[in-house]
Amino acid sequence: MRYEVKLPSLGEDAGDEATVSYWFFAVGDEVKEGDDLLEMVTDKATFNVPAPKSGRLVELKVKDNDIVLVGGVLATMEIEG
Repeated sequence: MRYEVKLPSLGEDAGDEATVSYWFFAVGDEVKEGDDLLEMVTDKATFNVPAPKSGRLVELKVKDNDIVLVGGVLATMEIEG
């Protein structure tokens, strides 16, 4: 089953967009729920986005230096279920 990983809410003070800094995994990699998928940056903070589920990364929808709005799709995973 395909699952879209989306940029979660950044909190009231952090704004509504973030810039992709670095991916920790590549397409085809297996990830476990809670693994840090990528690092993102706002003008107020740097943070990691964890994998919401365990599975295999099948597509990265954004690349380094892309700006993503809250709710924007970051990647697609293949998960069991």
